[in-house]
Amino acid sequence: MRGFWFAALNLVTMVAAMPSVACMMPAERDLHDIKYADVVVVGRIVDYRIVRDPVARQRYRDMLARSPELRETMPKEPRSFMTDYARFDIVVGEILRGKASDRLAVTWDNSTFGEADDLGSDAFLIALRDPKSPMPPLRGPSATVAPNPAPATLTVLQAPCAAPFIFESSSKEAAELRRMLDREAE
Repeated sequence: MRGFWFAALNLVTMVAAMPSVACMMPAERDLHDIKYADVVVVGRIVDYRIVRDPVARQRYRDMLARSPELRETMPKEPRSFMTDYARFDIVVGEILRGKASDRLAVTWDNSTFGEADDLGSDAFLIALRDPKSPMPPLRGPSATVAPNPAPATLTVLQAPCAAPFIFESSSKEAAELRRMLDREAE
């Protein structure tokens, strides 16, 4: 029985510390979710960086140290963990909704797909929400939604299991969102 509990504890630790897929399958992004955005801007992303979760990494290393069988099959250190997130600033060129300064500090917790290493220097249309505001609904069979890592900072709008509201400013999605916001303002 002791072996069972040790195996169960290892499994729980592994799930908590490992990178994971937050959704069974990706959900379709619904542009109508723009209604959940508190701020929508067009601007350039600067000072983009991934904030790595040191606690998850230590748990993972501890789990591997306790279980030689796992060391043989698991990577020494996964590229990302579900609790990692991105921080960046947006140099705002245009405000389409809400109030914003010339430079916004934001977070992006893309636990569904992991954060991009870099977003480039193009101008983007980005929808943001206050972490205290309602978020878009789940459109897939399951999701893991972690609390916002910076509750006083705007975060990228993203429904669980769907892609984020970050669009190249010249994309057809950005053009459609502009039309939707213009109709709303009439």
